[in-house]
Amino acid sequence: MTEEVSAAAKIARDIRQTAQEGKRIAFISGNFNIVHPGHLRLLSFAADCCDYLAVGITQDSQPGVHIPAQLRLDGISAISLVDHAFLLPGSPEEFIEALKPEIVIKGKEHENLDNKELKIVESYGGKLLFSSGEITFSSIDLLQKELETVNLGLIDRHKEFLERHRFNQDKVVNYVKNFSQLKVVVIGDLIIDEYITCNPVGMSQEDPTIVVTPLKNDLFVGGGGIVAAHAGGMGANVKFISVIGDDETGRYAQRKLKEYDNVEALLIPDESRPTTLKQRFRTRGKTLLRVNHLRHHDISLTMIDKVLENAKPMIDEADLLIFSDFNYGNLPDTLIIKLSNYCRDKNVMMVADSQASSQVSDVSRFKGMHLITPTEYEARLAVRDTTSGLVSLSEKLQKKSQADHLLITLADEGVFINAPDSPSNGLITDQLPAFNTAPKDVSGAGDSLLTCASMALCVGANIWEAAYLGSIAAAIQVGRVGNLPLTAEELTEELTL
Repeated sequence: MTEEVSAAAKIARDIRQTAQEGKRIAFISGNFNIVHPGHLRLLSFAADCCDYLAVGITQDSQPGVHIPAQLRLDGISAISLVDHAFLLPGSPEEFIEALKPEIVIKGKEHENLDNKELKIVESYGGKLLFSSGEITFSSIDLLQKELETVNLGLIDRHKEFLERHRFNQDKVVNYVKNFSQLKVVVIGDLIIDEYITCNPVGMSQEDPTIVVTPLKNDLFVGGGGIVAAHAGGMGANVKFISVIGDDETGRYAQRKLKEYDNVEALLIPDESRPTTLKQRFRTRGKTLLRVNHLRHHDISLTMIDKVLENAKPMIDEADLLIFSDFNYGNLPDTLIIKLSNYCRDKNVMMVADSQASSQVSDVSRFKGMHLITPTEYEARLAVRDTTSGLVSLSEKLQKKSQADHLLITLADEGVFINAPDSPSNGLITDQLPAFNTAPKDVSGAGDSLLTCASMALCVGANIWEAAYLGSIAAAIQVGRVGNLPLTAEELTEELTL
């Protein structure tokens, strides 16, 4: 066996182990001097045909190579469609014989030529496919950048608010540094958000229906899961408890939460419900349709006892408990009351958010919180008041909920602050305008504001400082598509620009 074949066998073994048993592997090889739209279309076609895409980069000695191998390898490795990119130790045929991929893909221009791979692929029952991909897929990595990229420095930091409440950005940066001292418990509804990016085809001729072609889908942990991930990403030691379904969506959540820094998740399966899945069909930066897969019924008394049994030891060591309520049954009143009483006995700070986008909520059922963060709509639902001004509305909600502080979020108008126990410069209410005036996706704003503001309060910030820091966090979050955990580094960078 030659040295090249031995190297090929080792790479092939590593790919098979990484891809796991039962996964269909596709293989592509080439020079890939400059990655252009044609390459992206071909790679996208290949990714659609398999579960795991391996791409071999030719050595510098091969004909037609103009760019050093490492640069070409880096370029292919950076493409989200590719699961494993590597330098071919020999010829593509030798590597195919070692790996035996289920599918080998070549460009359409090779279809009528002599393809040395064909006999090898047929010998083990694989398939050799020829395609140039589809033109609609050429921007696939631009779509990925939309999901991941945040444009820091494009946020209005409203320095007049700092002057009015007599603090500076250096002070709030120090609060961020102290987040790593915190132990946080998050309890609430876990949600998986699926973003399905589509290409608009047009209007159906049979009926007045918009027709789209799905290009790619991305999964994100949401609900209480992203609250926990935010807290962990910003440095706290976090424990998260939720009830999920006994299904693949729940198992995905288990796997994904293990990837997040400083987060330990206890997800209790309940056969009476699916794991909540929200699908968003998006095109050109806009959501066309959302489909929710969920159940609203309260968890059983037995399940309540399981949550309490596991939560109490966590609360014993915690500085902060965050209730993340989406009204999907994870936080019935009985559980809230018992957890709240236990936290008061242990002198643990409590905060809550109870969301009502497509469901009914009442944030005032979380009594005696240090902070609640409803939207204006949620605040009006809680006190059944559709007409009062914000000052009167916040006073009614504060009285009903017995909360120390309120942050009422106002979408593109920012956040309204009610702090009856913490007047500043003679003010007990104030408003912070929206920090990010060109958001990409507002769905994660409330979770990031709640998490960051709560942690700031817990390390000694007053409500004005906490509201400011939480607004910075929300501005960063809405600057990208999909729920991704915030980090202390992102906050610090934005505050010090």
